[in-house]
Amino acid sequence: MWKKLSLRARLSLPMVAMVVVSLVLGGVALQIVSPEQFEYENAQGSRSARAVADGLNAALSATTNPQAVLEAFARGLATTDIEFRRAGPTQAVQKVRVADPSVPGWFVTLLDVPAIGKVYPVTIGNDHVGDILFSPDLSADVFEKWIGFLAIVLSGSTLMLLAALSAYFTSGSAIRPLQELQAGLTRLRAGNYETMIASEGPPEIRRSCEEANQLALTLRRLSHDNRDLLRRLVSVQDDERRELARELHDELGPLLFAIRANATAAAETTSGGLADAASPAQGILQAAEALQQANRRILEGLSPLHVQELGLAQSIRTLLRNAQAQGPGVRLAAHIDPGLDGIDGLLSQTTYRVIQESVTNVFRHAQARELNVSATIADKDIAIEISDDGVGFPPEETFGRGLTGMNERVRALNGTFELVRDQGRTLVRCRLPLDAVP
Repeated sequence: MWKKLSLRARLSLPMVAMVVVSLVLGGVALQIVSPEQFEYENAQGSRSARAVADGLNAALSATTNPQAVLEAFARGLATTDIEFRRAGPTQAVQKVRVADPSVPGWFVTLLDVPAIGKVYPVTIGNDHVGDILFSPDLSADVFEKWIGFLAIVLSGSTLMLLAALSAYFTSGSAIRPLQELQAGLTRLRAGNYETMIASEGPPEIRRSCEEANQLALTLRRLSHDNRDLLRRLVSVQDDERRELARELHDELGPLLFAIRANATAAAETTSGGLADAASPAQGILQAAEALQQANRRILEGLSPLHVQELGLAQSIRTLLRNAQAQGPGVRLAAHIDPGLDGIDGLLSQTTYRVIQESVTNVFRHAQARELNVSATIADKDIAIEISDDGVGFPPEETFGRGLTGMNERVRALNGTFELVRDQGRTLVRCRLPLDAVP
C-alpha cells in the first residue's frame, strides 16, 4: 500500500501520525502526572483540615459548655473546602468536586482524579458528635489543566499543519518538474525528439532534465541519420530494380517476341496455314505467351513504369482495376485524390508500393468480401488507408516481408505506418509528409 501512495501523501502521513502520537503521549503524561499534582496541590488544605479538627477537639475538651462551642464553630465555618457534618446516619463522603461544565467529561476521566478528600472525627469526651470533612473543589485545577492541554494541542497541531503545508507546497514544486520529466521521457519513447523538457525544480531534477534533453538531441541526430540511410538504401534498391526491369524489358522482351513470331511462322508452315493446337510449334507459342505475361508481372513488381507515364492517381486506379479482375468476388470502393498526380519521385513510388502491397495481401490472404482504399492529401501529408472485412491476422504475428519493406520505406520518409484490427476490420494506415524528400 505504501508503494501506491503519492509523494505528498508519504510526506503528510508521518506528520499526521506525529500529531496523533503527540496527543496520545500527552494524554498518557496527564494521566500519570496529574494524580500526584492534585495530591501535592491539596496537601496544604488537608493539613489545614486536620489542624482545624485537632483545634476543635482541644477546645471542646477544655470548655465547660462544649455544645455551645460546637454550635458557634459550625456557624462560623466559612470555607468551602472544609465543612462540619454532625454525627448521624452513615452518608457518602464526597472525596473531590469537579463542577466546571466547560471541561468535557472524557478529559476529567482521563486525568484520573484521585480520592484526596479526608474525614477527621470530632468528639466530646467519648462521644462522636461529628466530623470535619475536607472535600476540595478541583474545578479550577482541572480547568487549568484543560486550558494547558488545549494550548499544547493547538500549538502542536498548528506547527504540524504549517509543516504539512510547507511539505505540500515544497513537494508540489518538486513534483511538477518530475511530471514534466516523465512526460518528456514518454515523448522520447514515442519517437518525439523535438520537444525539449523545461529545466525546473531542484538542482537534482534540473540536471536530470538536462541529461534527458541531451539524450533527445542525440536520439534526434541518430534518427535523422537513420532516416537518411534508409532513404538512400530505398533509393538504391529502386535504382537497382529499375535497372533490372530495363534489362528484362530490353533483353528478354525482344527474345520472347522473336520466339513467339518464329513459333507462329513454324506453326503455319508445318500445318499448311492451319493452326494445330497439338503441334510442337503451337506449344512453343503458348509457352512464349505465358513467359511474356510472367515477364510483365515481374516488370510491374520491380518497377511500375507507368507511374511516371500515367501519374500516381491513374496508376493506383489501374492497379485496383487489375486487382479487381483477379478477385471479382470482392466489392472494391476507392477514393483516390486527383492531386496525387502532382507527386513524383521516391514519395510517389512509396505511396504506390504501400497500396500495392496492402491490396495484394488482401486478395491473397484475407478472404475478404469488401475492400476500401483511400489515398488523399490531408494538410501537409499523404493519408493512405486500406481496410477489409477479412479474417485478419493473429495478434502476435509480426510484419511479413512485404509489410516490413513498406514500413522501412515509410520510416525513410519520416512517415507513420500501422497495421491494426478494429471492429472486425483490418486496417493499414499510413501518413507520408509531403516535404519528406528534399
